[in-house]
Amino acid sequence: MSIKHNNMLPNQHFRKHWQRRVRTWFNQPGRKLRRRRARQEKTVRLAPRPVGMLRPTVSAPTTKVKSKPISLLVEGDPLCQAAGIPRRYAATIGISVDHRRRNRCLESLERNVKRLMLYKTHLVVFPRRTKKTRRTDAMDVCRRKYPQVSVDTVVPPLSSKAAVECRVISEEERSFEAFAALRRARKEAKLVGKRDEES
Repeated sequence: MSIKHNNMLPNQHFRKHWQRRVRTWFNQPGRKLRRRRARQEKTVRLAPRPVGMLRPTVSAPTTKVKSKPISLLVEGDPLCQAAGIPRRYAATIGISVDHRRRNRCLESLERNVKRLMLYKTHLVVFPRRTKKTRRTDAMDVCRRKYPQVSVDTVVPPLSSKAAVECRVISEEERSFEAFAALRRARKEAKLVGKRDEES
């Protein structure tokens, strides 16, 4: 085989002992079970704190999935500032914060600020130490009243999708022939110069 152009020299080594390099994955089911148990233990340990952290809702970039709201990993500083929550305090009450995140859209910023405000209204802060309570902390009576929940069940992701209104199809729409109208429009666009000359 002749070597041409600026390409890599053919120098493959196929005679390796591949059986020694096989990576097995037999521990996958066991790992899955172990992770699940660890999550359950953590949930019990953190109770009555909510499961998961509050994350901002954003729209996916493509037309196919842009109507479905997705949760990003972290809130940005401007979001916390707009909602009136200090950054360090936000991290202690279950809001995920990242100073690198930027809001490039005013609508999504307002939507997420609204969600943070809603989260604040649902928030019940328990004292870390029973002897030393703050003014914002909840009392023991409140503690028994609130069960442990997921953040997304309390403050669901706000969808930017407009609701579609259903209506009855009119007679004009029923009688409209779309295929013929398209053919007619295509023909008119094609003959636009000739029609002008004829007239």
